[in-house]
Amino acid sequence: MSKIIATFFYTGLLPKAPGTWGSLAALPFAILLHNWGGFNALLAATVVVFFVGWWATIQQTKGKENHDPGEIVIDEVAGQWITLLPASYMFTRHDLPLIWPALVAGFIFFRLFDIFKPWPISWADKKETAFGVMFDDVLAGIFAAIAVVVSAGIYHGLTV
Repeated sequence: MSKIIATFFYTGLLPKAPGTWGSLAALPFAILLHNWGGFNALLAATVVVFFVGWWATIQQTKGKENHDPGEIVIDEVAGQWITLLPASYMFTRHDLPLIWPALVAGFIFFRLFDIFKPWPISWADKKETAFGVMFDDVLAGIFAAIAVVVSAGIYHGLTV
């Protein structure tokens, strides 16, 4: 069970760029959660995924030298969903077609922060624990969420 969770239904086993695949796989689930229960559902699922992902990461890295193997992508799911929380909060379930720019921008910003890891993301990434595996993506998600909100504010401020 921990392997299914940690790899997000084996998405992390896809060839090349497993983190990107994990982030991409997170998007349709975020849309489904948003459609089903709006912001509250996405927020609750994000919290659950963080804690269940932390557990699954502990299980999958126990006794291994590599504390952050590429196939573990549940951290990307949590981070990607954090990125999308502001958009989910702003739009009702019925406004979903309006959210697509936030999905695209959120995906791009999250991948950039997750790949380049500016401080404090890099600080969390250096922790050789399952919590560090999860927490660097939480921070990347927060940074990406802020970037999406600022970008939307600039765009809508310029087009109003």
